[in-house]
Amino acid sequence: MSQVLPIDKRQLRACLLCSLIKNASQFRANGCENCEEILQMRGSMDRVSECTAAKFEGAIALMNPKDSWVARWQRIDKFQQGVYAIRVYGRIPEDVEDDLERRGIPYRPRDGTVQE
Repeated sequence: MSQVLPIDKRQLRACLLCSLIKNASQFRANGCENCEEILQMRGSMDRVSECTAAKFEGAIALMNPKDSWVARWQRIDKFQQGVYAIRVYGRIPEDVEDDLERRGIPYRPRDGTVQE
C-alpha cells in the first residue's frame, strides 16, 4: 500500500487509464498497480510521460474499493487502494488504445468527455 500513496506533493501525475495519482518517480519505479500489464511504465520515464498527466482535478482517497459508492460512480471499484483523480486530462497513446481494442476492453477517457 505504501508505494501506491504519493510520497510528496511535487510532480504528482495521474494515470490516464485508471486515474491513480502518484509521483512521476513512483510510476517509473513501480509502474501503475492497476494498469502495468497494459501501460508498461515501470523503468521508463518516457512511458510515464506518455501514459500519465500532470493536469487533473480533485482527489479521492480510496480505502475500500469494493464497498465504496464513490468508487462505483468513478468506475474505480475494481482497482487497488490509493489516491485517484476525479478527472484526468489527456489521452492514452494510440498503441495502448489499439491494445485495449484487441483485448476487447472499452477505453473511456477520464476527462469526462464520454458520458453514458
